[in-house]
Amino acid sequence: MAKKSKGNRMQIILECTEHKATGLPGTSRYITQKNKKNTPDRVELKKYNPIMKKYTVHKEIK
Repeated sequence: MAKKSKGNRMQIILECTEHKATGLPGTSRYITQKNKKNTPDRVELKKYNPIMKKYTVHKEIK
């Protein structure tokens, strides 16, 4: 039988920082994965925010 390992990949949630600062209702969130061994720091990616209709910086939240 194959041994199941926990692995280094973990699921993270990215949330829009610009939308949060404006105080508008709703949030833009994305779910993705990262390798915690290669990237121990929090991730920042530019993703599309459908509410604001533009590309914004999304940061990893806990």
